[in-house]
Amino acid sequence: MSLIDHTGNVLITGKSHPVLVTSLQKAGYTVIDRPQISQQEAEEIIESCSGLVLTTRIKANRALLEKATSLKWIGRLGSGMELIDTDFAAEKNIHCFSSPEGNRLAVAEHTLGMILGLLHKIAAADRQVRNKIWLRDENRGTELSGKTIGIIGYGNTGSELARLLAPFQVRILACDRFKTGFAAGAVHESKLDDIQEQADIISVHVPLTELTHEMLNTTFFKQLKKTPLLVNTARGQLVKLPDLIQALESGVIRGVALDVLPNESLQHFSAIENEQLASLSSRENVLLTPHIAGYSHESFERMTTVLLEKLGLQPVF
Repeated sequence: MSLIDHTGNVLITGKSHPVLVTSLQKAGYTVIDRPQISQQEAEEIIESCSGLVLTTRIKANRALLEKATSLKWIGRLGSGMELIDTDFAAEKNIHCFSSPEGNRLAVAEHTLGMILGLLHKIAAADRQVRNKIWLRDENRGTELSGKTIGIIGYGNTGSELARLLAPFQVRILACDRFKTGFAAGAVHESKLDDIQEQADIISVHVPLTELTHEMLNTTFFKQLKKTPLLVNTARGQLVKLPDLIQALESGVIRGVALDVLPNESLQHFSAIENEQLASLSSRENVLLTPHIAGYSHESFERMTTVLLEKLGLQPVF
């Protein structure tokens, strides 16, 4: 269904699949494709736009939305609605759409890969062999099968991860603040306390909100009964990084995989942030990737087609 008249300018503020521009133009829009646009430049242009497409850099905050006098809709390629002041957008009758269905499989597969990579020490062993170090006992792996996996957040990605994990004959404890009645098969509807007490591996799949900001902190780590692996492919600000490093140093957690960091502008790190990254990078029980979990070749296209369909448009290839 189409909620809006498909006319006017659409500003695309990040790299997007070619089908997006083609489809918007076919629908009657004039497309302003500016993948390198700055926040200030976006604020200068937005007055003339009826549509706005976001990726990961530009924010549709109050300052921008106050200037968006013609804006009818905002589309997010991906799942992070924290980029948008959705309350203020609603006041202005601006429709907001995201496309988590487009990259949930990519994120779930990446998460599973990180879990297996940590359990079997793949990255650490690879680095050693490249340096002509051949250690077998030290790199003995641990099987995923039979483990208890805690999934915090059981939306698009959390449920997709559970689907991929099921063939490994694991026990899955899933908690979600906003969902109930989803237990089935290996998935047990659980509380956060259950995960902290029983999980061998914990994977986080919640949005960034005031409630979840730095939820993985010393208080969280102190309540862990086992020494689990921790995986975060959601948002970097879910983790209080100094507390995570302390948990690693003290053995409260036995490994961590991060696809996201609180600050992802590595070239503009403070001295403290450089120290934190160096500490993580020096550890064999840490895996780091550059926010690529949801950025597969397939999801790059799929996020676009999902968004177009939610706008009531047919993808034009």
